[in-house]
Amino acid sequence: MINLSDLKVKIFADGAEKSAMVEMNSNPLVSGFTTNPSLINKAGISNYLDFVREMVSIIRNKPISFEVFSDDFETMEEEAKLLSSFGQNVYVKVPITNTRGESSFSLIERLSAAQVKLNITAITTASQVRHILPSLEKSVGAIVSVFAGRIADTGIDPIPTMKEALQMIKNFPQIELLWASTRELLNIIQANDIHCHIITVTNDILKKLPLIGKDLLAFSLETVKMFHEDAKKASKGSCLEHILGVSK
Repeated sequence: MINLSDLKVKIFADGAEKSAMVEMNSNPLVSGFTTNPSLINKAGISNYLDFVREMVSIIRNKPISFEVFSDDFETMEEEAKLLSSFGQNVYVKVPITNTRGESSFSLIERLSAAQVKLNITAITTASQVRHILPSLEKSVGAIVSVFAGRIADTGIDPIPTMKEALQMIKNFPQIELLWASTRELLNIIQANDIHCHIITVTNDILKKLPLIGKDLLAFSLETVKMFHEDAKKASKGSCLEHILGVSK
């Protein structure tokens, strides 16, 4: 059984709530941060650039990814260069295609040549990874985010896809593979076992990190005790308590 101290995969906190990001920034187990428009919307952030500016002023020494918001490539390029200008640790998230399914290849190629650090997102197939790699050859640093969790949501094992992606990027030392859309703590172990470079983890899963390596018999006993305490609370003052009392 692996211990928390044995993990080699880099853990990035996935979220857009300022307080949680500040808290995770002080966690030595967290090596970086990712955000996306859905998380921005969920957090109720009304001024995106103010949020970016503030978080970069707080998170100075760890990679942090911010995504472009537009759907046309010309505006995406402008947004990407602006976001990149906020800090050396900023990675700009660019989707693999726009909403019309048009490839972002040319945009990524231009941004790579302009030395913008990129995080290519919403990837779900090995063929998409293969297609995009030549556009990243000139990049000063890039992350390829494969949405393993979404692949698994369709009933397909994502590990073969992740392994194939790792094999493809092995000759690109400036590129790292990221396991995205993490669903459970086990995914961290799976990503670590295949030598994936990065995994993004939401705060609720991050809070479970101390469970890695936990003795299962001790966990079993804790579960029994938890059920017992909840049963006492549930039966207090209920008809069940009355029935049990009568039956004695």
